[in-house]
Amino acid sequence: MSALPTRRSVLAGAAGTLTAAGLVTAPSSASASPTAAAPAGGRRLTNLAHLRWLLDDVPLAVSSTHTTIDIAQRPTGRAPWTYANATSDGGFDRVGGGSLDPATGHWSQGAYNADDIARAAVVFARAARAGVDGQSADDALELLRTLTWLQDVDGPHAGDVVLWLQPDGELNLTPTPPDSPNPSDSAESYWLARTVWAIGEGYALFVGRDVRVARFLKRRMSLCLDALERASLSRYGTWLVADDVRVPGWLVTGGADATAEACLGLAAYLEADPYATRVRRALTRYTKGVAAMRSGATGTWPYGAVLPTVTSQSFWHAWGGEAPAALGAAARVLGDATARAALLSDAGTFTPQVLTSGGPHNAWAPLPAEAQIAYGAEGRVAGLLAAADLTGSRGFLTLAGLAGGWFFGANTSGRPVYDPATGVTNDGVETDGRVNVNSGAESTIHGQLAMLALDAHPVAAALAASVTGYAFHGLTVVEAESGTLAGGAAVVTPPSAWTGAANWSGGAYVDVPAGGTVGVTLPGPVGDDQWLLQPVVDRRPGDLGRSRYWAVDAAGRRTLVGTLPNGGLRRTGVVPADGLLRPFPLPRPLPAGTVSVLVDTTGDLRLDALVLLPVVSTVTYARGSGTPAVLYANATTDPASCGAVAPGSGWTWTAGGVRRGAVAGVPGGTVTVTAGGFAVTT
Repeated sequence: MSALPTRRSVLAGAAGTLTAAGLVTAPSSASASPTAAAPAGGRRLTNLAHLRWLLDDVPLAVSSTHTTIDIAQRPTGRAPWTYANATSDGGFDRVGGGSLDPATGHWSQGAYNADDIARAAVVFARAARAGVDGQSADDALELLRTLTWLQDVDGPHAGDVVLWLQPDGELNLTPTPPDSPNPSDSAESYWLARTVWAIGEGYALFVGRDVRVARFLKRRMSLCLDALERASLSRYGTWLVADDVRVPGWLVTGGADATAEACLGLAAYLEADPYATRVRRALTRYTKGVAAMRSGATGTWPYGAVLPTVTSQSFWHAWGGEAPAALGAAARVLGDATARAALLSDAGTFTPQVLTSGGPHNAWAPLPAEAQIAYGAEGRVAGLLAAADLTGSRGFLTLAGLAGGWFFGANTSGRPVYDPATGVTNDGVETDGRVNVNSGAESTIHGQLAMLALDAHPVAAALAASVTGYAFHGLTVVEAESGTLAGGAAVVTPPSAWTGAANWSGGAYVDVPAGGTVGVTLPGPVGDDQWLLQPVVDRRPGDLGRSRYWAVDAAGRRTLVGTLPNGGLRRTGVVPADGLLRPFPLPRPLPAGTVSVLVDTTGDLRLDALVLLPVVSTVTYARGSGTPAVLYANATTDPASCGAVAPGSGWTWTAGGVRRGAVAGVPGGTVTVTAGGFAVTT
């Protein structure tokens, strides 16, 4: 099949808006196809062959601002090409970011970037510590040499990092399109956070292996902290307001996403050197900020997730997926109970809803949409394994195996997107099931991070590798504009679906004046398994009346499910939108026999959609051998039951990973799930 265009996304500034970087179009002069034998005996899922094939040598020159260890003896470093586009013969071409100028050999962005160099260094550092092979420590060192060369060592921005690097070693401080910040080393950035991650993991590797390298990395961590203390850490203790919610004002680039990746490096460093006072202080403060981004609860959006950016209370994205793992690392190293609670909330409440809603969609904004990519899938696996390590819970270990099944077929394509024989991870799966068969650095890196984590947990690895496909019964969206409108209600299609903090589902909403109504037909009648109704409302400042939500059966009988205020928002604060657009829970489930929902209002209502959430959502994982695995997730604070989906036996667990009782999937029987928890049968 032909390859879809590769997409590489970055976070644009503190606002947290996702933007697509330039599409790659032309191959580099070094073009090849990686091949590798399967791991010995097929036991290990990790295979570094494709990531190594992405690496290339790059010249490094000394300047007053940029240098690295041993540059006089080795004036070259290594870096992964940003993209790898699939070719018709089954191989790949290594490609840079943006468009290629044939005259100079330069890309409008660059061939290599600090984000991928840093994360590739993390992969090889972890592989070396896991004893994957004898080459990984050398690979980690060469990547760290290049990464630290990108770091300013002098001047007003000492410690900050340049993002883009050309094949001939020339820096591109202001690419097309420009980065934020611009120039890329002019302020704190996502790539500075990832540099902290890589240096911390590199230090943990070399502190007991090469004292000279460890001392160099210690100095570079100090430079990173200089930059962070000039910027986000200088605001420690400052709280902001985002749609009436208090949010921390000291996160890197205003996000728990970037900050979490810095925390992973700080935690690795501190574990290797518990007396690193400055590192401990930074980790403690950042962890407090990341944990404060926990939001929602059982049955209330975003269902216990750690939100990625302070500028939206309506938006979660997969690039913030490392937050749970970072909280787990901080909880382990610092003994931080708040970090532990936030991790377990994300792992035990949000992630089961993610899995039963079709898997790691790239964004919940506020409804799950967009492609699924390895970054998001790996974040779910890493967070669940962090929870398993912290609690010793077999429940989280099992969930991690199911989440890891995404790589082997539990995705919208129903096909494997990772090949253990080559180490290739595809660049994602579109919502319609098309696989982006390219395999660039980011996908490859996060595929390997997931495999390294799974290999360290053989029970989860075996379960993940056994998965061949899935079918889910979870969150369903019915657009308000599909309904019957009366009393002046009208469909509004704004110029952009993006409000500044969320997306209008379907790109439109219904404006309902006082006395207006919307009647929405459900996809089918509600059966014995109960459903929760959560209207997606744009709640704005002021008293805008209330809306009522009626369940209507086939005979036209109405049952009031609940009411909601249309307004009442007091302070938008740092949110660049005039309303809070998200699902809001109603107090009662839809009764059996409901075929439609009628909405009326006493004031100005902006109704985007209706979310239908099963009281017990399920996802069934087909497996190559044995019975299917079934995950049941309870969206209420009471024990709840549903019909058994497939034969099997297992346990029900609290959201905190505590085992509560045995469950069995018996044809015609029911499975009861503990309050707010989950159950798994195999």
